[in-house]
Amino acid sequence: MLDMKSFLKIDSGKVFDRGEIIDCPEGLHMARTGRMLKWVAVKGYADDWCVYTHFADNDWDFIRRSGDKVTGKENIQKVVPCDEDVFECYRY
Repeated sequence: MLDMKSFLKIDSGKVFDRGEIIDCPEGLHMARTGRMLKWVAVKGYADDWCVYTHFADNDWDFIRRSGDKVTGKENIQKVVPCDEDVFECYRY
């Protein structure tokens, strides 16, 4: 669980977490393709953050630059469990 104390220690512009998960209601529910997705969590420059995702056949750099932004709270919490203070910093 990411808390505010830990979040504030992360350098701006840094990918602080990443992973792979299935695109389905039980996984990261984006388009229900059943395909594997990669996702990256990136800290912004205003103590904000965001998660980007795309199909796993793309490389990590592509996902960071051109991935789809994850917007649903449930989806965000599935890949980056965090407390409410950190969640309030999420950049939609």
